[in-house]
Amino acid sequence: DTYLFPRDTADIAFLERAHRRMVEFLDAAWAERQEGLPVESPYQALILASIVEKETGHPDERDLVAAVFNTRLKRGMRLQTDPAVMYGAGITSGRLRSRDLRTDTPYNTYTRAGLPPTPIALPGGASIRATLNPADTDVLFFVSRGDGSHHFSTTYREHREAVIRYQLGGDASRYPGSRR
Repeated sequence: DTYLFPRDTADIAFLERAHRRMVEFLDAAWAERQEGLPVESPYQALILASIVEKETGHPDERDLVAAVFNTRLKRGMRLQTDPAVMYGAGITSGRLRSRDLRTDTPYNTYTRAGLPPTPIALPGGASIRATLNPADTDVLFFVSRGDGSHHFSTTYREHREAVIRYQLGGDASRYPGSRR
């Protein structure tokens, strides 16, 4: 949202107004959510929407990313989302290392099931809407293509092939757990 304030507006007044607007938007979106979602409250939806927000900047992918995470939560799968791990580790730029994925924090969605304890970012309205009305799809996995977009997969085998192609330069021996 864009807000107009008089020059002498206190910072707390600005934050309170933005917070009220976010709560109003979230409550309205919650009232129009799909049936059967695994999030049990607007706050949980906000947490998940913050992850969707950080996972993709492509508007046409938000509902697919949201679908992956909603499906994983329904199935009891770990979310395995790098932005949450980065948030918990205090990493603001650069790449995750394998030890970051193994270091347990409340935000490490590779070591812990379910949602992290708080949002990891301030989600926009599009991410909130996508989280509460995800795509109707069987996708369970996605991997960055390296250009800001993602490859979505329905099976682990297809996902593994996409990781090798897009992340490992075609070198299957670099895939975790592969025999060298």
